[in-house]
Amino acid sequence: MQNNSFLLYGAYGYTGELIARYAAQYNLYPILAGRREAALQPLATRLNLPYKVIDLDDTPTLLAALREVPVVVHAAGPYDYTAKQMVEACLQTGTHYLDLNGDLAIYEMLHRYDAAAKQANVMLLPGAGFDVVPTDCLALFLKQRLPDAVRLELAFTILGSTLSHGTAVNSVLKMGEPGAVRKNGAIVSEPLGKKGKWIDFGVKRLFVMSLPWGDIASAYYTTGIPDIRSYTSVPQAAYWLLKFQFLFNGLLRTSWLRNFVKKQVARRPPGPDDEMRRKSISIIWGQATNANGQTATARLRTPEAYDLTAYAVLHITRKILEGQYTTGYQTPAGAYGPDLVMELPAVQREILQ
Repeated sequence: MQNNSFLLYGAYGYTGELIARYAAQYNLYPILAGRREAALQPLATRLNLPYKVIDLDDTPTLLAALREVPVVVHAAGPYDYTAKQMVEACLQTGTHYLDLNGDLAIYEMLHRYDAAAKQANVMLLPGAGFDVVPTDCLALFLKQRLPDAVRLELAFTILGSTLSHGTAVNSVLKMGEPGAVRKNGAIVSEPLGKKGKWIDFGVKRLFVMSLPWGDIASAYYTTGIPDIRSYTSVPQAAYWLLKFQFLFNGLLRTSWLRNFVKKQVARRPPGPDDEMRRKSISIIWGQATNANGQTATARLRTPEAYDLTAYAVLHITRKILEGQYTTGYQTPAGAYGPDLVMELPAVQREILQ
């Protein structure tokens, strides 16, 4: 085993392939892995990398593969169906776990493995990509500027890009589901898009609506701020249409409709091409408020979201391989500080207040 080697599970997915392609920039040597040899073998040949065919339900094969590496980057979603098997295998083999999850429920599920991970001397760090490295780092940055903050708002926009198949399919699986916020330290369900507002992202003002982003979990563990709400930019018309979603939630949750939409997703390109990503940017806005109404506000400008994901997870993987990790359940900024995101290419931070 090389000391720059890690297992990349889900390597032939859109984001997994980007990670595999960019790994050499970080002097890392991934072992490509996934269920389908027909998808793995051509990628491995093209990148001159080894590969392993592993089904997550084939526990002996999964354990054998994990015993060969210090770290696994789990890039195969939806994590509702894949996270539990991988995490429990990592606890058996002493393998550090990273994923690209953005789903609130998965953060909460993985947090329950904290004690077991400490006992196994393993770090579990979900959300090691665009979900949620930049938002988590901005949350801790604002908390340090306003230590007595009681409310945190985070918003993001991605300008000039589009969704990968994996992201789109995960969104389909959440159709008809409610939103969520953190209130008085507890996660509280609410209608998706309950709140909308205009935010100045620097390059333009955009309308945003609330959604159950992973920071409802991760930013709370990172900062301890009891009230947290997250937003993303949407057309204002879509926000108003969501006010009537409750009339169709039952239909949106039906398997036949979700399968129909997934088929439409499959007909689209797998994700933004290299040129689209090169021209795209992502912007994150955050504001912390204390009980007296004082605020701390800042923005981050980053590369396109999928590029940032690849940079972030590879950067964190390299840190782990160098012995920089804390055992147990961790968040990106909790493990590596608010400046972790500033160590990534082309990231700018602006203090607004």
